[in-house]
Amino acid sequence: MKRIVFCDFDGTITTEETFVAVLKHFAPKLSAQLIPQMYARKLTLREGVRQILESIPSSSYGEILEFTRPQAIRPGFIELLDFLEAEKVPLVVVSGGLRGMVEVVLGGLVQRVHALYAVDVDTSGEYLVVRSDYEGDTELIAKVQVMQEYPADEKIAIGDSVTDLNMAIEASVVFAQLRLGQYLDESQKPYIPWNDFFEVREQLARLWERSHD
Repeated sequence: MKRIVFCDFDGTITTEETFVAVLKHFAPKLSAQLIPQMYARKLTLREGVRQILESIPSSSYGEILEFTRPQAIRPGFIELLDFLEAEKVPLVVVSGGLRGMVEVVLGGLVQRVHALYAVDVDTSGEYLVVRSDYEGDTELIAKVQVMQEYPADEKIAIGDSVTDLNMAIEASVVFAQLRLGQYLDESQKPYIPWNDFFEVREQLARLWERSHD
């Protein structure tokens, strides 16, 4: 059976909501206005995140990366990578945040993930300009579009919030933190709650052992 894991980055691989913190720090007024609308699903992520990012001067990009650098990775992530490598199951990181932020936090671990999809920005003008090859109706990175690039019998999604909802609904197996779990309850989509990647690894080991029986 061919399996693949799709994992969100912000608030999933990181213990904190890094990208939201960046938006609030570098564009406080616009973030205060638009972020609650995005969580309430009255404004699409695509529209809201683009408006906020493109209000930030390009000269702030280096500061954004430095602001992100100290972010902690959730416990068990390296052990999950070890487990997936042993099982020959690729892990794809799919982030609605900035590629540079993901790379700064993951460091050398970037080499161990199968692929990374995230938002790129052009810093050549006065303000940041968003670039994405996977822009969808509601997302700057349409995570379902990314999933469709990878045919598999079982697609596993790991996420934490509204940005992962479409990906979670598409997946065969979902690991959801509390906020994503609330959205999935509304959609009547089953999921497995989790707190750290040790739990994800243990649950996957159990599920896959059963399928071998």
